[in-house]
Amino acid sequence: MDSSGEKVVAVIMVGGPTKGTRFRPLSFNTPKPLFPLAGQAMVHHPISACKKIPNLAQIFLIGFYEEREFALYVSSISNELKVPVRYLKEDKPHGSAGGIYYFRDLIMEDSPSHIFLLNCDVCCSFPLADMLEAHVRYGGMGTMLVIKVSAESANEFGELVADPITKELLHYTEKPETFVSDLINCGVYVFTPEVFNAIEDVSSHREGRANLRRISSFEALQSATRNLPTDFVRLDQDILSPLAGKKQLYTYETMDFWEQIKTPGMALKCSSLYLYQFRFTSSHLLASGDGIKNATIVGDVYIHPSAKVHPSAKIGPNVSLSANVRIGAGVRLISCIVLDDVEIKENAVVIHSIVGWKSTIGKWSHVQAEGDFNAKLGITILGEAVTVEDEVVVINSIVLPHKTLNVSVQEEIIL
Repeated sequence: MDSSGEKVVAVIMVGGPTKGTRFRPLSFNTPKPLFPLAGQAMVHHPISACKKIPNLAQIFLIGFYEEREFALYVSSISNELKVPVRYLKEDKPHGSAGGIYYFRDLIMEDSPSHIFLLNCDVCCSFPLADMLEAHVRYGGMGTMLVIKVSAESANEFGELVADPITKELLHYTEKPETFVSDLINCGVYVFTPEVFNAIEDVSSHREGRANLRRISSFEALQSATRNLPTDFVRLDQDILSPLAGKKQLYTYETMDFWEQIKTPGMALKCSSLYLYQFRFTSSHLLASGDGIKNATIVGDVYIHPSAKVHPSAKIGPNVSLSANVRIGAGVRLISCIVLDDVEIKENAVVIHSIVGWKSTIGKWSHVQAEGDFNAKLGITILGEAVTVEDEVVVINSIVLPHKTLNVSVQEEIIL
């Protein structure tokens, strides 16, 4: 895209407290979008990617959380990145496309030529500037980020068929029962403002049907889709599917990593992906140490400046230590997220685990799991203020907040 001054805005959909139920017990304490991955809030990663878009005017976060839950974060990130970030609370669910339509006047106040739309619970390298360049070249209304996945996992996502030469979106179906394609929708888009006309057309069409039904006995035969509120518009079923093959939507394939962050297990995996990406984008955030003056660091590790780590500890790979964490002598940490104000005492071991805020792990204790990020008990999770006493072993378990463990547990959910 040229630098003629055409403005771009970005919208990040952050969902709400009713959405992140699979993220419990971690979402009891903090909105899922603010949960730290690689030491930074989940939503920080797409926000910092948006910052690199040429001529970015503003970033909007749209969701159902109370405004007070995002006020502090939005203020600090706006100051840090020197770009306006605003949180907009939906009054009721409007759908993935209806949400941006509801706030269209605010989104269009800078008269942007392009609008990025991202889902917060997507983990990828966010090649937004390259996407925008391709989108302008295609000349369509919208371009979506896509990736190739295994045929076995494709039906968990929106599958699509694209023209191999022109990259036009030819066919789109959300979570099909039979295999359609190994190309899937990554949940990252760039649109021209014409997208608002497409959304309005869906609403108007649905309103017309509603009026027809009032005078028709045919209503019993109508599908559930047609009973949706007129202002509830889904991006996938209502916009992408109908407009596929009409030279309006195109695809941009990423060859990099991509994951959805639906569960704590995937959060741990995505934290490691972001830590690895820091090598190329933010190497100053990665810790180093040789075990003499500082702890021995193996692989990609983030340590908050306020954390205190004993020089005899060995940390990594894929470890993130948050604010005011205290790590004792001889501690071994591998593949874990350790949240604010945690203390891990001498010679304890933590592997494939998330340790909740204000928790304590006693001397010679082991908190670990197999590291199957997709399994329910594939990682161990300690909720807020959990105490694991000395010489206790916790394996493949989830412990809810404010529990004390004085006996070892394996493959248990401690309520």
